[in-house]
Amino acid sequence: MTNPVLKALGHPFRLGIVGGAPPSMIGPVHRLAATMDQRFALVAGMLSSRAERSRAEGAAIGLPEARCYDNIEEFLANERAREDGIEALAIVTPNDTHAPYLRLALAAGLDVMMEKPLCNELREARELRDLVASSGCAVAVTHTYSGYPMVREMRARCRADEIGTLRLVQIEYLAGGLATAVELGPDAEQRWRLKPERSGPSLVLGDIGTHAHHLVSFVTGRSFETVSADVGAMVPGRAVHDIAQVRFHLADGVRGQLEVSNAAAGMSNQIRLRVYGDSGHMEWQHGRHNELRIASLSGDVRIISGGQPTLGADAQHSSRLMRPGHPEGLQEAVANLYCDLADMMLARRGHPTSGASILAPRIEDGVAGLAFVMACLESSAKDGAMVRLSK
Repeated sequence: MTNPVLKALGHPFRLGIVGGAPPSMIGPVHRLAATMDQRFALVAGMLSSRAERSRAEGAAIGLPEARCYDNIEEFLANERAREDGIEALAIVTPNDTHAPYLRLALAAGLDVMMEKPLCNELREARELRDLVASSGCAVAVTHTYSGYPMVREMRARCRADEIGTLRLVQIEYLAGGLATAVELGPDAEQRWRLKPERSGPSLVLGDIGTHAHHLVSFVTGRSFETVSADVGAMVPGRAVHDIAQVRFHLADGVRGQLEVSNAAAGMSNQIRLRVYGDSGHMEWQHGRHNELRIASLSGDVRIISGGQPTLGADAQHSSRLMRPGHPEGLQEAVANLYCDLADMMLARRGHPTSGASILAPRIEDGVAGLAFVMACLESSAKDGAMVRLSK
């Protein structure tokens, strides 16, 4: 990959991060992914809402003491006053803080990488969309799986009608982290996801359902029109949702099924996406993320592997190891989203970009995810009645 940021500016974009202190898994992923291609340099942060912990964890990852902050207002004000202040902010905090932190970042004129879900309320999601539009700032939402090269290849082949007219989509995202009553464990107080006031109206839909929803639309190019859902909890006494089973219709009459659970015992982020046309189908699995399976009506089955020079432009641009047999993974996928954000930032500053397609999810994708969540909850409350998604 070329580095248009260094070419245009002579230095990487200066990035700050809020959230991501241990035991966060996603914090280290963002820190490594953002700096992987030298589009960004991490220079400041507020890693925790607890002041002493924030300073300690910031120092532990090598941030200067003067740029390890205690609160978000001080963070943004001090950085804005610096000649070398941050130009972008990564928000990797609990769901209930996404909206207020994004508002503050936009007010400071910062571009943003936002962890999903965008926020916890559809009304607020729409307000944020309008605020982003009026600010002119670049905002990307971390729907990680859209960064995988073979997902991007699947997208390109699907949109090129390689399997004909679309008819059916099936997607599952199964994880097992909540298969037991972890809310009764000694570390329950640290598990903010198990607190509805923090994680939002539906944990499973906000946490992994929005990923599945986005993957379907990203690959097919079609929005969700209606859903019929059953949402609930499998673990007795649980206060949050841990399973959702959804039938849906996309634009152009495409039918689909979606199943997500974070209480599927023995599963570890098992994602499988199948897209059926009238002349064949394609399948991508997270456990074999470097492969795309394509089957035709004639019975021919092909396995397309990453790292091949015959891949389309989007997959080629998203691959760093252009040698067959060398797989890339989660951090590289997130790094691709940061590369897209860097191109967005260059474009709004009037500089040349990498010239590649910018495929990172935008604020509109975050709003669509919240609309999906709310429609599923409405349908489930009506015993699975078909509900049309609001725009």
